[in-house]
Amino acid sequence: MEADMKLHDPHRPTWSRQIEFTLAGIGMAVGLGNVWRFPYLCYRSGGGAFLVPYVFMLVVLGIPLLYMELLLGQYMRRGPVQVLKNVCPLLKGVGLASVAISFIMCTYYNVVITWALYYMFSSFRTTLPWQDCNNTWNTQNCTSTPTNSSGEHTSTASQEFFNLKMLQRTGGLEDSGTLRWELLLILLLAWTMIYLCIFKGVKSTGKVVYFTALFPYVILLALLINNVQLPGALEGIKFFIIPEWEKLLSMEVWVNAAAQIFNSIGIGFGSLMSMSSYNSFNNNVLKDTLTIAIVNSLTSLLAGFVIFSAFGYMSHLQGIHIKDLAVDGPGLVFVVYPQAFATMPLAPLWAVMFFFMLLCLGLDSEFGMVEVMVTSLKDSYGKQLNRYFKRKELFVLAVCSVAFLFGIPYVMQVGIYVFQLMDHYTAIVSILFLAFFEVIATCWIYGVKRLSGCLEEMTGKGANIYFKFCWLIVAPVLITVILIFSIIQFKPARYEDYVFPGWAQGVGWVIALGSIIWIPLGAVHTLWVLPGSITEKLRQSITPYGLDRKSELDLGGGETVHPGSPAITSEAKTENFQFQTSL
Repeated sequence: MEADMKLHDPHRPTWSRQIEFTLAGIGMAVGLGNVWRFPYLCYRSGGGAFLVPYVFMLVVLGIPLLYMELLLGQYMRRGPVQVLKNVCPLLKGVGLASVAISFIMCTYYNVVITWALYYMFSSFRTTLPWQDCNNTWNTQNCTSTPTNSSGEHTSTASQEFFNLKMLQRTGGLEDSGTLRWELLLILLLAWTMIYLCIFKGVKSTGKVVYFTALFPYVILLALLINNVQLPGALEGIKFFIIPEWEKLLSMEVWVNAAAQIFNSIGIGFGSLMSMSSYNSFNNNVLKDTLTIAIVNSLTSLLAGFVIFSAFGYMSHLQGIHIKDLAVDGPGLVFVVYPQAFATMPLAPLWAVMFFFMLLCLGLDSEFGMVEVMVTSLKDSYGKQLNRYFKRKELFVLAVCSVAFLFGIPYVMQVGIYVFQLMDHYTAIVSILFLAFFEVIATCWIYGVKRLSGCLEEMTGKGANIYFKFCWLIVAPVLITVILIFSIIQFKPARYEDYVFPGWAQGVGWVIALGSIIWIPLGAVHTLWVLPGSITEKLRQSITPYGLDRKSELDLGGGETVHPGSPAITSEAKTENFQFQTSL
């Protein structure tokens, strides 16, 4: 434990304007999952009926946990590694796990941005390349106008463009194929864009988010206005909003709603915690919490109307039931929706706009994941890193370069299978374990009383009874239930008809352990380095560090000062010390 660690670094940069953090937070929360996963879950979980558990989970789980992460990041002015280390030394590995999972995810999430760029570049022509089957990559089974009477072995022009032209995928993991040089160059372009947007830290990111966070809404509204005028669009919207109330009796629907809130907002990833560490100390964190959470959910609803209005049009055009069109995962936005564009007036225009929107949505989320690594490493090893990287821009370049190299397997012909395997075991398995231990460390070990005390010190007013109740009881119970049901309902990874072999599933679990393993390793290290008997080690390991040390920013005059907050008298300091050390 570094006894001289300063939680409140007066030299830490802050957002130029608070609106920049709010937009960055919205951009991080609102991502590709809003466009493909939320509509799919509505389709599978009873249409409008899904909104009941979705809103419930937003109110009792999403907003309270987001509030918790933002206030801790803002109060301690540190990334997830240092925050968790101070909240509960025994579970400091949760912060390390957040960094690990963010690194893993940013390597393959940027591949989705690569695909969006490939489609966008391919759309700059008078006829979309997936509009018909008269291309060199098409097979004899290709059909440009699928109907309910099409043979079971046929494939659409849109499917063949995705699988045979862009991915040029192999038959499975057993055949790695060759490198897709086109995709590799576009992946390099994507990482270059990421670097140029974040290399100056919050000063550059704060300017970029004005565009990347707001422009997608312009395109979503334009697409909605266009789609509702198409024949059959109203039937698609009805399918989206009319509830099947009997679905609410299924526990799976409630678990899916909680999981969607959880993954969409980004609880446990550490991204928003890192971003909030650059806030001014007295910022109204509740306002940001409500804005980010509500805008994120409204965006999901807007995307649902856009997607299902297009589905209704496809259903009318082809005679296929909407349930046969909906595809989970990348297929929804790279196969089904492009197929709808091919039959619309001004098809190339709408295609370019749609994939540019995906690019903006993806960039914002990628900013957050890269920022977790940069912030956490600088917080933990700032002095050592400064010896090798004289400027922060060089360090960010090194991080982006390493992540680019790890992304190369995804742009090989076997890439889609690697992508699916990584996504399945990282996004589904790892993040639930991380969130469970984060909630236990923060809500129970650190304690609701301390959380409220941090908030009161920043804003002059502590948390109300609702948030205290959610932190203490509702959140831990719900996270535990989600984790248990996810384990019970867990299914091995697969891609379309391809079932991953046993050895690949084993690799998937190793990938999951790549982040989870830091939790027990961190606990063992903490107990190893602490002095005293086992009992004393355990007591110290669950005692918040930093906040309980009288040396914390003691200015020598009997006062403790936090950046942006009024000076605290020595008497108040003593009272605060007694408060913090009480459970």
